[in-house]
Amino acid sequence: MNRARNAGMVVERCAAGEGPATDVRAMEDRGAGAAPSCLMPPVPTSPASQAQLLERGSFILRAAGIDNPRREARLLLAHALEISMPDLVRDPDRLADPAPYETVLARRAAREPLAYILGAREFWSLKFAVSPATLIPRPESETLIETALALFADRAPPRRILDLGTGSGCLLLTVLHEFPQAFGIGTDRSFPAARLAATNAALLGLADRAAVLCADWSTPLRGHFDLILCNPPYIPTSEVSGLMPEVARYEPVAALDGGPDGLVAYRQIIVTLRCLLRRDGVAILELGAGQDAGVARLAVDCDLVATTRPDLAGIPRAMVLTRKTV
Repeated sequence: MNRARNAGMVVERCAAGEGPATDVRAMEDRGAGAAPSCLMPPVPTSPASQAQLLERGSFILRAAGIDNPRREARLLLAHALEISMPDLVRDPDRLADPAPYETVLARRAAREPLAYILGAREFWSLKFAVSPATLIPRPESETLIETALALFADRAPPRRILDLGTGSGCLLLTVLHEFPQAFGIGTDRSFPAARLAATNAALLGLADRAAVLCADWSTPLRGHFDLILCNPPYIPTSEVSGLMPEVARYEPVAALDGGPDGLVAYRQIIVTLRCLLRRDGVAILELGAGQDAGVARLAVDCDLVATTRPDLAGIPRAMVLTRKTV
């Protein structure tokens, strides 16, 4: 999860009697946020071709400041019509009822995340059901999976795995997919989130190797784990409202807000790790940008060794924590 930027939106108005003064295609080519409202394709009142619906959808999403508006309009159209993307491309002149499409377009134009509307998001080439109860899996979080695979490449694979604050279950279930002999536990204090993670375990055929508990971090757990994963809330409270609308308005605040300095959850988690890790176990925590030094100090204070791994943008994204050896 990155500290997302706000998407700008340019609003242009056509004064009465002036007529359109801007070429729509030129605006699209230079990435303008919106076209004059007088050029808005009319709302279809009868069946329209899929090509016409796609054009209108692209216009509306572009005006709402959505990146890649045509791609998203196509995804939403296929979803609304309950057809595949190849079918959509193959038969652009096919007539369709515009009502379902107008509904999902309005939701996306209000900046509801695309993944919530579609009900799913891909992570590590696996399909995860998502809902407003959980954060949407981010590509940056795949850094934790890459790190886990690298750390266990030349040693025995983990057999017992723990995911603290599991959300959709994307971290836990992905590593279980990669380590087929492992059993994993995910915890989340949100019952709807825990229920969704259990659903994803069943959908991915991993229910027999995964248990999901509704619990506050590791409170009810006893025993030791080979691998512990966690993507805690790490956005400083003062920055949450300034995130891009998709995040600030729709994703669960409890999974974003990391307290005044963004480190509250790390303080709660790190003090428990020595009791939860096997002697040669590994914990991997996701970091926000610029938080590596602060989290490393917390780890050192708890007698843990900390190293970091960068994401594809070069930002320290995964912190690896191990117990000190005597």
